[in-house]
Amino acid sequence: MRIVRRVVPLMHAEGNFQWDDKYPNEAVFLDDIERRRLCIAEIEEEVAGVVALTTDPEPDYTQADWDITQPAVVVHRLAVDPLFRGAGVAKALMLEAERVAVAQGIFLIRTDTNKQNQATQRLFPALGYRFAGEISLRMRPGLRFFCYEKQLPQP
Repeated sequence: MRIVRRVVPLMHAEGNFQWDDKYPNEAVFLDDIERRRLCIAEIEEEVAGVVALTTDPEPDYTQADWDITQPAVVVHRLAVDPLFRGAGVAKALMLEAERVAVAQGIFLIRTDTNKQNQATQRLFPALGYRFAGEISLRMRPGLRFFCYEKQLPQP
């Protein structure tokens, strides 16, 4: 939650209201931990970033340009502590998502990001993700989200 408290004001200053004081909250992260789907990145024993990885289907993703019947690892709640910006933490977390997916025999990664989140809109294509459309999410009414996916090589 320390990272969220540091990140949200910066997001809002950039016009990105994807997160706020209600989401993501401690209960969401505790659920991620309990379900063993939260990954962290550490630098010098400090948590530098987090990401949640799920395989749950997202009903709102039917709006995107992808086949939602294909199994995929879905990236949620990617956040980097502002103290570690520029250190490659987000890239490392996304590469970890790819490793987790392949270990599960899944060769597709999906994610969405707020239309105002310029950093992830640069990151995802740089890592080989293709733009898959713009959607709305019921859990965040009034906001628009860009979807991205990456097909991973199969052995």
